[in-house]
Amino acid sequence: MRAEDVLADQQNQGQFNGVTVRKGTVAAFLANARLWLDETASVAERTIAERDILDALPALHALGLFDIVQVRDAALSELVARPAA
Repeated sequence: MRAEDVLADQQNQGQFNGVTVRKGTVAAFLANARLWLDETASVAERTIAERDILDALPALHALGLFDIVQVRDAALSELVARPAA
């Protein structure tokens, strides 16, 4: 399956397990996770990255990302395992 088989080029979002997921959600999570784990990042940058990670969790869980991908960093694993607020 290719990306365009999941969301056509002209589509920006889709419904997955009852949750609207925007195109780019997984890529944004990866970028935010890298920043959140970066010891040279500022507290402000890490705080924004954490908020964005938490905001994306419903979509990431709806996609089943963490059913397939295991987060190796213990702190990040704990963050993504938090129950929805």
